[in-house]
Amino acid sequence: MLDEDGTLGVRKRAGKLDRLLEDLEASPLPNGSTGIGHTRWATHGGPTDRNAHPHLGDDGKLALIHNGIIENFAELKDDLLADGYTFESDTDTEVAARLLGREYGITHDLEQAFRNTVSRLEGAFTLLAVHRDQPGLVVGARRNSPLVIGLGDGENFLGSDVAAFVEFTRRAVAIGQDQMVAIRPDSVTVTDFHGAPVETHEFEIAWDASASEKGGWSSFMAKEISEGPDAVANTLRGRIVDGVVVLPDLDAIGEVDLAEISRIVIVACGTAAYSGILGKYAIEKWARVPVEVELAHEFRYRDPVLDATTLVISISQSGETMDTLLAVRYAREAGARVLSICNTQGATIPRESEAVVYTHAGPEVAVASTKAFVAQVAALYLFGLHLARIRARCRPTRSSPTRRSCWPCQRSSPPSWSRARRSASSRSGWPTRGPCSSSAATWASRSRSRAR
Repeated sequence: MLDEDGTLGVRKRAGKLDRLLEDLEASPLPNGSTGIGHTRWATHGGPTDRNAHPHLGDDGKLALIHNGIIENFAELKDDLLADGYTFESDTDTEVAARLLGREYGITHDLEQAFRNTVSRLEGAFTLLAVHRDQPGLVVGARRNSPLVIGLGDGENFLGSDVAAFVEFTRRAVAIGQDQMVAIRPDSVTVTDFHGAPVETHEFEIAWDASASEKGGWSSFMAKEISEGPDAVANTLRGRIVDGVVVLPDLDAIGEVDLAEISRIVIVACGTAAYSGILGKYAIEKWARVPVEVELAHEFRYRDPVLDATTLVISISQSGETMDTLLAVRYAREAGARVLSICNTQGATIPRESEAVVYTHAGPEVAVASTKAFVAQVAALYLFGLHLARIRARCRPTRSSPTRRSCWPCQRSSPPSWSRARRSASSRSGWPTRGPCSSSAATWASRSRSRAR
Protein backbone atom coordinates (compact mmCIF):
# COMPACT_ATOMS: atom_id res chain seq x y z
CA MET A 1 0.00 0.00 0.00
CA LEU A 2 1.28 3.47 -0.95
CA ASP A 3 0.16 6.66 0.72
CA GLU A 4 0.36 10.11 -0.84
CA ASP A 5 3.75 10.76 0.78
CA GLY A 6 5.26 7.69 -0.85
CA THR A 7 5.34 5.47 2.23
CA LEU A 8 5.25 1.86 1.04
CA GLY A 9 3.66 -0.58 3.48
CA VAL A 10 3.90 -4.32 2.81
CA ARG A 11 2.12 -7.18 4.54
CA LYS A 12 1.96 -10.80 3.42
CA ARG A 13 1.12 -14.10 5.06
CA ALA A 14 0.96 -17.73 4.00
CA GLY A 15 -2.30 -19.58 4.48
CA LYS A 16 -5.87 -18.37 4.51
CA LEU A 17 -6.80 -14.72 4.05
CA ASP A 18 -8.18 -14.65 7.60
CA ARG A 19 -4.61 -14.82 8.87
CA LEU A 20 -3.65 -11.73 6.88
CA LEU A 21 -6.79 -9.88 7.98
CA GLU A 22 -6.04 -10.57 11.64
CA ASP A 23 -2.53 -9.24 11.14
CA LEU A 24 -3.80 -6.09 9.43
CA GLU A 25 -6.32 -5.44 12.20
CA ALA A 26 -3.55 -5.69 14.78
CA SER A 27 -1.13 -3.52 12.80
CA PRO A 28 -2.77 -1.57 9.94
CA LEU A 29 -0.93 -0.47 6.81
CA PRO A 30 -0.65 3.24 5.87
CA ASN A 31 -3.97 4.77 4.86
CA GLY A 32 -3.02 4.90 1.20
CA SER A 33 -4.89 5.34 -2.04
CA THR A 34 -2.75 3.04 -4.21
CA GLY A 35 -2.26 -0.66 -3.59
CA ILE A 36 -1.72 -4.11 -5.05
CA GLY A 37 -2.37 -7.60 -3.71
CA HIS A 38 -2.37 -11.20 -4.89
CA THR A 39 -3.44 -14.62 -3.60
CA ARG A 40 -0.63 -16.85 -4.83
CA TRP A 41 -0.65 -20.43 -6.04
CA ALA A 42 2.74 -21.89 -5.09
CA THR A 43 4.35 -22.78 -8.42
CA HIS A 44 7.92 -21.77 -7.49
CA GLY A 45 8.78 -22.24 -3.83
CA GLY A 46 6.56 -23.51 -1.05
CA PRO A 47 3.56 -21.69 0.47
CA THR A 48 5.53 -19.69 3.05
CA ASP A 49 5.54 -16.09 4.24
CA ARG A 50 8.78 -15.31 2.44
CA ASN A 51 7.46 -16.68 -0.86
CA ALA A 52 4.15 -14.81 -0.62
CA HIS A 53 3.48 -11.72 -2.73
CA PRO A 54 4.35 -8.92 -3.13
CA HIS A 55 8.11 -9.08 -3.71
CA LEU A 56 10.32 -6.04 -3.44
CA GLY A 57 13.01 -4.42 -5.59
CA ASP A 58 15.11 -1.27 -5.69
CA ASP A 59 16.10 -1.64 -2.02
CA GLY A 60 12.49 -2.03 -0.93
CA LYS A 61 11.19 0.99 -2.83
CA LEU A 62 9.04 -0.96 -5.29
CA ALA A 63 6.60 -3.84 -4.89
CA LEU A 64 5.55 -6.34 -7.57
CA ILE A 65 2.96 -9.10 -7.81
CA HIS A 66 2.72 -11.79 -10.46
CA ASN A 67 0.20 -14.30 -11.74
CA GLY A 68 1.64 -17.04 -13.97
CA ILE A 69 5.03 -18.61 -14.61
CA ILE A 70 8.21 -16.92 -15.85
CA GLU A 71 9.91 -19.67 -17.82
CA ASN A 72 13.32 -18.03 -18.19
CA PHE A 73 13.59 -16.96 -14.54
CA ALA A 74 16.68 -19.14 -13.90
CA GLU A 75 18.65 -17.45 -16.67
CA LEU A 76 17.59 -14.00 -15.46
CA LYS A 77 18.40 -14.90 -11.86
CA ASP A 78 21.92 -15.98 -12.79
CA ASP A 79 22.41 -12.63 -14.52
CA LEU A 80 21.23 -10.76 -11.43
CA LEU A 81 23.36 -12.88 -9.09
CA ALA A 82 26.40 -12.13 -11.22
CA ASP A 83 25.55 -8.44 -10.82
CA GLY A 84 25.60 -8.75 -7.03
CA TYR A 85 21.87 -9.08 -6.30
CA THR A 86 20.64 -11.35 -3.51
CA PHE A 87 17.29 -13.10 -3.11
CA GLU A 88 15.06 -13.74 -0.12
CA SER A 89 12.60 -16.20 -1.68
CA ASP A 90 12.48 -19.21 -3.99
CA THR A 91 10.10 -17.59 -6.48
CA ASP A 92 10.31 -16.55 -10.10
CA THR A 93 8.37 -13.43 -9.09
CA GLU A 94 11.22 -12.03 -7.01
CA VAL A 95 13.45 -12.31 -10.08
CA ALA A 96 11.06 -9.98 -11.93
CA ALA A 97 11.00 -7.59 -8.97
CA ARG A 98 14.80 -7.42 -8.76
CA LEU A 99 15.06 -7.00 -12.53
CA LEU A 100 12.53 -4.17 -12.43
CA GLY A 101 14.49 -2.53 -9.63
CA ARG A 102 17.67 -2.66 -11.68
CA GLU A 103 15.91 -1.14 -14.69
CA TYR A 104 14.39 1.59 -12.52
CA GLY A 105 17.86 2.49 -11.28
CA ILE A 106 18.81 3.15 -14.91
CA THR A 107 15.68 4.93 -16.19
CA HIS A 108 14.20 6.47 -13.00
CA ASP A 109 10.84 6.06 -14.75
CA LEU A 110 8.54 3.26 -13.63
CA GLU A 111 6.69 2.88 -16.93
CA GLN A 112 9.86 2.64 -19.01
CA ALA A 113 11.59 0.38 -16.50
CA PHE A 114 8.54 -1.89 -16.46
CA ARG A 115 8.45 -1.98 -20.25
CA ASN A 116 12.14 -2.94 -20.38
CA THR A 117 11.53 -5.66 -17.81
CA VAL A 118 8.51 -7.39 -19.34
CA SER A 119 10.18 -7.40 -22.75
CA ARG A 120 12.80 -9.76 -21.32
CA LEU A 121 10.36 -12.22 -19.74
CA GLU A 122 9.21 -15.49 -21.29
CA GLY A 123 6.21 -17.57 -20.29
CA ALA A 124 2.69 -16.77 -19.12
CA PHE A 125 2.45 -13.82 -16.79
CA THR A 126 0.48 -10.88 -15.53
CA LEU A 127 2.59 -8.41 -13.55
CA LEU A 128 1.62 -5.35 -11.53
CA ALA A 129 3.99 -2.97 -9.77
CA VAL A 130 4.14 0.24 -7.75
CA HIS A 131 7.09 2.44 -6.70
CA ARG A 132 7.20 4.76 -3.74
CA ASP A 133 8.77 7.53 -5.84
CA GLN A 134 5.65 7.58 -8.05
CA PRO A 135 2.61 7.30 -5.73
CA GLY A 136 -0.73 7.22 -7.50
CA LEU A 137 0.59 5.03 -10.33
CA VAL A 138 0.13 1.29 -10.91
CA VAL A 139 1.70 -0.36 -13.96
CA GLY A 140 0.67 -3.73 -15.33
CA ALA A 141 1.38 -6.04 -18.25
CA ARG A 142 0.14 -9.37 -19.56
CA ARG A 143 1.24 -12.24 -21.76
CA ASN A 144 -0.86 -15.41 -21.95
CA SER A 145 -2.56 -14.48 -18.67
CA PRO A 146 -5.62 -12.25 -18.14
CA LEU A 147 -5.66 -8.60 -17.11
CA VAL A 148 -8.71 -6.31 -17.06
CA ILE A 149 -9.10 -2.60 -16.29
CA GLY A 150 -11.96 -1.28 -14.19
CA LEU A 151 -12.91 2.31 -15.03
CA GLY A 152 -14.19 4.28 -12.05
CA ASP A 153 -15.00 7.87 -11.19
CA GLY A 154 -11.77 9.37 -9.83
CA GLU A 155 -10.39 5.86 -9.39
CA ASN A 156 -9.28 3.01 -11.64
CA PHE A 157 -8.63 -0.67 -11.04
CA LEU A 158 -6.71 -3.65 -12.42
CA GLY A 159 -7.61 -7.29 -11.87
CA SER A 160 -7.19 -10.77 -13.26
CA ASP A 161 -10.97 -10.88 -13.58
CA VAL A 162 -13.78 -8.35 -13.39
CA ALA A 163 -14.87 -9.94 -10.10
CA ALA A 164 -11.93 -8.13 -8.51
CA PHE A 165 -13.55 -4.72 -8.93
CA VAL A 166 -17.20 -5.17 -9.92
CA GLU A 167 -18.18 -3.95 -6.44
CA PHE A 168 -16.86 -0.51 -7.42
CA THR A 169 -17.53 -0.25 -11.16
CA ARG A 170 -19.17 -2.19 -13.99
CA ARG A 171 -17.21 -0.44 -16.73
CA ALA A 172 -14.25 -2.48 -17.94
CA VAL A 173 -11.57 -2.74 -20.63
CA ALA A 174 -9.70 -5.95 -21.46
CA ILE A 175 -5.95 -5.77 -22.03
CA GLY A 176 -4.66 -7.59 -25.12
CA GLN A 177 -1.75 -9.95 -25.55
CA ASP A 178 1.69 -8.38 -24.94
CA GLN A 179 0.21 -5.10 -23.77
CA MET A 180 1.02 -2.84 -20.85
CA VAL A 181 -1.18 -0.47 -18.86
CA ALA A 182 -0.54 2.44 -16.53
CA ILE A 183 -3.41 3.58 -14.32
CA ARG A 184 -3.73 6.73 -12.25
CA PRO A 185 -6.81 8.02 -10.40
CA ASP A 186 -7.88 10.07 -13.42
CA SER A 187 -6.27 8.33 -16.41
CA VAL A 188 -5.57 5.01 -18.10
CA THR A 189 -2.87 4.46 -20.75
CA VAL A 190 -2.51 1.22 -22.72
CA THR A 191 0.48 0.49 -24.97
CA ASP A 192 2.23 -2.49 -26.48
CA PHE A 193 5.55 -3.71 -25.09
CA HIS A 194 7.35 -1.27 -27.39
CA GLY A 195 5.46 1.74 -26.06
CA ALA A 196 3.15 2.28 -29.03
CA PRO A 197 -0.45 3.26 -28.08
CA VAL A 198 -3.11 0.61 -28.74
CA GLU A 199 -6.83 0.91 -29.30
CA THR A 200 -9.05 -0.37 -26.50
CA HIS A 201 -12.76 -1.17 -26.26
CA GLU A 202 -14.85 -0.60 -23.17
CA PHE A 203 -17.59 -3.03 -22.15
CA GLU A 204 -20.13 -3.18 -19.35
CA ILE A 205 -20.09 -6.04 -16.87
CA ALA A 206 -23.43 -7.81 -17.09
CA TRP A 207 -23.69 -8.76 -13.41
CA ASP A 208 -23.12 -7.11 -10.04
CA ALA A 209 -21.08 -7.91 -6.96
CA SER A 210 -23.81 -9.99 -5.30
CA ALA A 211 -23.50 -12.58 -8.07
CA SER A 212 -19.99 -13.52 -6.94
CA GLU A 213 -20.85 -14.02 -3.24
CA LYS A 214 -22.38 -17.00 -1.45
CA GLY A 215 -25.12 -14.79 -0.03
CA GLY A 216 -26.15 -17.15 2.75
CA TRP A 217 -25.68 -20.42 0.87
CA SER A 218 -23.58 -23.14 2.50
CA SER A 219 -21.27 -23.26 -0.52
CA PHE A 220 -20.80 -21.67 -3.91
CA MET A 221 -21.59 -25.01 -5.52
CA ALA A 222 -25.01 -25.19 -3.85
CA LYS A 223 -25.74 -21.61 -4.87
CA GLU A 224 -24.62 -22.16 -8.46
CA ILE A 225 -26.64 -25.36 -8.86
CA SER A 226 -29.72 -23.37 -7.90
CA GLU A 227 -28.84 -20.75 -10.53
CA GLY A 228 -28.80 -23.29 -13.37
CA PRO A 229 -32.27 -22.46 -14.73
CA ASP A 230 -31.47 -18.75 -14.78
CA ALA A 231 -28.18 -19.45 -16.57
CA VAL A 232 -30.03 -21.34 -19.31
CA ALA A 233 -32.79 -18.72 -19.54
CA ASN A 234 -30.29 -15.88 -19.78
CA THR A 235 -28.36 -17.70 -22.50
CA LEU A 236 -31.56 -18.19 -24.51
CA ARG A 237 -32.91 -14.70 -23.92
CA GLY A 238 -33.25 -12.69 -27.14
CA ARG A 239 -31.98 -15.56 -29.26
CA ILE A 240 -35.31 -17.24 -30.04
CA VAL A 241 -37.71 -15.02 -31.99
CA ASP A 242 -41.09 -16.39 -33.08
CA GLY A 243 -39.82 -19.91 -32.54
CA VAL A 244 -36.68 -19.39 -34.64
CA VAL A 245 -33.12 -19.26 -33.29
CA VAL A 246 -31.46 -15.96 -34.18
CA LEU A 247 -27.71 -15.63 -33.60
CA PRO A 248 -26.36 -12.29 -34.82
CA ASP A 249 -23.27 -13.29 -32.84
CA LEU A 250 -22.26 -15.35 -35.90
CA ASP A 251 -22.49 -12.55 -38.48
CA ALA A 252 -18.68 -12.41 -38.67
CA ILE A 253 -18.67 -15.87 -40.23
CA GLY A 254 -21.80 -15.49 -42.34
CA GLU A 255 -24.61 -17.85 -43.23
CA VAL A 256 -23.24 -18.75 -46.66
CA ASP A 257 -19.94 -19.91 -45.16
CA LEU A 258 -21.71 -21.75 -42.34
CA ALA A 259 -23.84 -23.60 -44.87
CA GLU A 260 -20.68 -24.87 -46.57
CA ILE A 261 -19.12 -26.22 -43.37
CA SER A 262 -18.32 -29.89 -43.95
CA ARG A 263 -17.01 -30.79 -40.50
CA ILE A 264 -17.01 -29.41 -36.96
CA VAL A 265 -14.32 -29.92 -34.32
CA ILE A 266 -15.15 -28.96 -30.73
CA VAL A 267 -12.09 -28.25 -28.56
CA ALA A 268 -12.32 -27.80 -24.80
CA CYS A 269 -10.91 -28.93 -21.47
CA GLY A 270 -12.52 -30.55 -18.45
CA THR A 271 -16.22 -29.95 -17.93
CA ALA A 272 -16.43 -27.85 -21.09
CA ALA A 273 -15.40 -30.92 -23.09
CA TYR A 274 -18.38 -32.82 -21.65
CA SER A 275 -20.70 -30.05 -22.75
CA GLY A 276 -19.10 -30.46 -26.18
CA ILE A 277 -20.09 -34.13 -26.24
CA LEU A 278 -23.74 -33.22 -25.65
CA GLY A 279 -23.42 -30.56 -28.32
CA LYS A 280 -22.02 -33.13 -30.74
CA TYR A 281 -25.15 -35.29 -30.40
CA ALA A 282 -27.45 -32.33 -30.98
CA ILE A 283 -25.56 -30.77 -33.90
CA GLU A 284 -25.15 -34.04 -35.76
CA LYS A 285 -28.82 -34.94 -35.26
CA TRP A 286 -30.20 -31.58 -36.36
CA ALA A 287 -27.69 -30.18 -38.85
CA ARG A 288 -26.33 -33.51 -40.17
CA VAL A 289 -22.73 -32.29 -40.03
CA PRO A 290 -20.06 -34.63 -38.60
CA VAL A 291 -18.73 -33.41 -35.26
CA GLU A 292 -15.60 -34.42 -33.36
CA VAL A 293 -14.84 -33.49 -29.75
CA GLU A 294 -11.15 -33.05 -28.93
CA LEU A 295 -9.36 -32.33 -25.68
CA ALA A 296 -7.72 -28.99 -26.32
CA HIS A 297 -4.39 -29.99 -24.79
CA GLU A 298 -4.01 -32.79 -27.38
CA PHE A 299 -5.50 -31.03 -30.40
CA ARG A 300 -2.50 -29.19 -31.81
CA TYR A 301 -0.03 -32.01 -31.16
CA ARG A 302 -1.65 -34.55 -33.46
CA ASP A 303 -1.38 -32.45 -36.65
CA PRO A 304 -5.15 -32.33 -37.35
CA VAL A 305 -6.48 -31.90 -40.87
CA LEU A 306 -8.12 -28.46 -41.07
CA ASP A 307 -9.27 -26.24 -43.91
CA ALA A 308 -11.72 -23.43 -44.67
CA THR A 309 -14.69 -25.83 -44.56
CA THR A 310 -13.81 -26.93 -41.02
CA LEU A 311 -15.45 -25.07 -38.14
CA VAL A 312 -13.57 -25.26 -34.85
CA ILE A 313 -15.75 -24.47 -31.83
CA SER A 314 -13.84 -23.71 -28.64
CA ILE A 315 -15.61 -23.81 -25.28
CA SER A 316 -14.24 -22.06 -22.20
CA GLN A 317 -16.06 -20.59 -19.21
CA SER A 318 -13.24 -18.16 -18.42
CA GLY A 319 -12.07 -17.50 -21.96
CA GLU A 320 -8.51 -17.83 -20.69
CA THR A 321 -7.98 -21.62 -20.63
CA MET A 322 -4.44 -21.81 -22.01
CA ASP A 323 -4.70 -25.11 -23.90
CA THR A 324 -7.98 -24.01 -25.48
CA LEU A 325 -6.50 -20.64 -26.43
CA LEU A 326 -3.52 -22.33 -28.10
CA ALA A 327 -5.93 -24.64 -29.96
CA VAL A 328 -7.82 -21.56 -31.23
CA ARG A 329 -4.60 -20.00 -32.48
CA TYR A 330 -3.55 -23.24 -34.14
CA ALA A 331 -6.91 -23.58 -35.90
CA ARG A 332 -6.85 -20.02 -37.22
CA GLU A 333 -3.30 -20.40 -38.51
CA ALA A 334 -4.38 -23.61 -40.29
CA GLY A 335 -7.18 -21.75 -42.09
CA ALA A 336 -10.18 -23.14 -40.20
CA ARG A 337 -13.15 -21.01 -39.18
CA VAL A 338 -13.27 -20.46 -35.42
CA LEU A 339 -16.29 -19.90 -33.17
CA SER A 340 -16.02 -19.68 -29.39
CA ILE A 341 -18.54 -20.24 -26.64
CA CYS A 342 -17.53 -18.27 -23.57
CA ASN A 343 -18.97 -16.88 -20.34
CA THR A 344 -16.54 -14.01 -19.75
CA GLN A 345 -16.64 -10.66 -21.49
CA GLY A 346 -13.30 -9.24 -22.55
CA ALA A 347 -11.48 -12.57 -22.30
CA THR A 348 -8.67 -13.58 -24.66
CA ILE A 349 -10.31 -16.52 -26.46
CA PRO A 350 -13.32 -14.52 -27.72
CA ARG A 351 -11.04 -11.74 -28.91
CA GLU A 352 -8.93 -14.18 -30.92
CA SER A 353 -11.91 -16.00 -32.46
CA GLU A 354 -13.89 -15.00 -35.54
CA ALA A 355 -17.18 -15.10 -33.68
CA VAL A 356 -18.37 -15.75 -30.15
CA VAL A 357 -21.61 -16.89 -28.56
CA TYR A 358 -21.60 -15.64 -24.99
CA THR A 359 -23.33 -17.62 -22.30
CA HIS A 360 -24.80 -15.47 -19.57
CA ALA A 361 -24.35 -17.68 -16.54
CA GLY A 362 -22.78 -15.01 -14.34
CA PRO A 363 -19.59 -15.65 -12.36
CA GLU A 364 -18.84 -19.24 -11.41
CA VAL A 365 -16.73 -19.53 -8.28
CA ALA A 366 -17.08 -23.21 -7.36
CA VAL A 367 -14.43 -25.52 -8.78
CA ALA A 368 -17.08 -28.01 -9.87
CA SER A 369 -18.76 -26.43 -12.88
CA THR A 370 -22.56 -26.52 -12.77
CA LYS A 371 -24.45 -23.54 -14.15
CA ALA A 372 -21.69 -22.72 -16.65
CA PHE A 373 -21.95 -26.29 -17.96
CA VAL A 374 -25.70 -26.15 -18.61
CA ALA A 375 -25.31 -22.70 -20.19
CA GLN A 376 -22.65 -24.10 -22.54
CA VAL A 377 -25.00 -26.92 -23.52
CA ALA A 378 -27.75 -24.37 -24.15
CA ALA A 379 -25.43 -22.34 -26.40
CA LEU A 380 -24.44 -25.45 -28.36
CA TYR A 381 -28.10 -26.37 -28.81
CA LEU A 382 -28.80 -22.87 -30.08
CA PHE A 383 -25.96 -23.19 -32.55
CA GLY A 384 -27.17 -26.63 -33.68
CA LEU A 385 -30.65 -25.29 -34.38
CA HIS A 386 -29.25 -22.22 -36.12
CA LEU A 387 -26.97 -24.30 -38.34
CA ALA A 388 -29.79 -26.74 -39.15
CA ARG A 389 -32.03 -23.86 -40.26
CA ILE A 390 -29.29 -22.37 -42.45
CA ARG A 391 -28.49 -25.68 -44.11
CA ALA A 392 -32.18 -26.43 -44.72
CA ARG A 393 -32.68 -23.01 -46.31
CA CYS A 394 -29.57 -23.18 -48.47
CA ARG A 395 -30.19 -26.81 -49.39
CA PRO A 396 -33.94 -27.16 -49.99
CA THR A 397 -33.87 -30.96 -49.98
CA ARG A 398 -33.12 -30.89 -46.28
CA SER A 399 -35.76 -30.49 -43.58
CA SER A 400 -35.22 -28.08 -40.71
CA PRO A 401 -35.95 -29.20 -37.14
CA THR A 402 -38.42 -27.15 -35.20
CA ARG A 403 -37.76 -25.57 -31.85
CA ARG A 404 -40.57 -27.64 -30.35
CA SER A 405 -39.19 -30.96 -31.57
CA CYS A 406 -35.55 -30.48 -30.58
CA TRP A 407 -35.38 -28.04 -27.71
CA PRO A 408 -36.11 -30.37 -24.77
CA CYS A 409 -33.91 -28.29 -22.49
CA GLN A 410 -36.34 -25.39 -22.50
CA ARG A 411 -39.31 -27.59 -21.69
CA SER A 412 -37.89 -30.14 -19.27
CA SER A 413 -35.05 -28.43 -17.44
CA PRO A 414 -36.94 -25.91 -15.29
CA PRO A 415 -39.21 -28.53 -13.61
CA SER A 416 -36.30 -30.88 -12.90
CA TRP A 417 -34.19 -28.01 -11.58
CA SER A 418 -37.11 -26.91 -9.40
CA ARG A 419 -37.39 -30.37 -7.89
CA ALA A 420 -33.64 -30.44 -7.26
CA ARG A 421 -33.77 -27.04 -5.62
CA ARG A 422 -36.70 -27.97 -3.37
CA SER A 423 -34.86 -31.10 -2.34
CA ALA A 424 -31.66 -29.19 -1.71
CA SER A 425 -33.46 -26.49 0.25
CA SER A 426 -34.78 -29.04 2.71
CA ARG A 427 -31.25 -30.00 3.75
CA SER A 428 -29.49 -28.40 6.66
CA GLY A 429 -27.52 -25.34 5.62
CA TRP A 430 -29.21 -24.91 2.22
CA PRO A 431 -31.39 -21.79 2.34
CA THR A 432 -34.58 -21.39 0.37
CA ARG A 433 -33.88 -17.75 -0.36
CA GLY A 434 -31.52 -16.28 -2.92
CA PRO A 435 -28.19 -14.55 -2.44
CA CYS A 436 -27.50 -11.14 -0.96
CA SER A 437 -24.57 -8.82 -1.66
CA SER A 438 -20.85 -8.31 -1.10
CA SER A 439 -17.79 -8.81 -3.30
CA ALA A 440 -15.06 -11.28 -4.16
CA ALA A 441 -11.72 -11.05 -5.92
CA THR A 442 -8.70 -13.15 -6.70
CA TRP A 443 -6.36 -10.21 -6.82
CA ALA A 444 -6.81 -6.59 -7.62
CA SER A 445 -5.01 -3.28 -7.81
CA ARG A 446 -6.43 0.15 -7.54
CA SER A 447 -5.27 3.69 -8.02
CA ARG A 448 -7.63 6.19 -6.43
CA SER A 449 -7.89 9.88 -5.83
CA ARG A 450 -8.51 9.26 -2.14
CA ALA A 451 -8.87 6.39 0.29
CA ARG A 452 -12.39 5.12 0.75
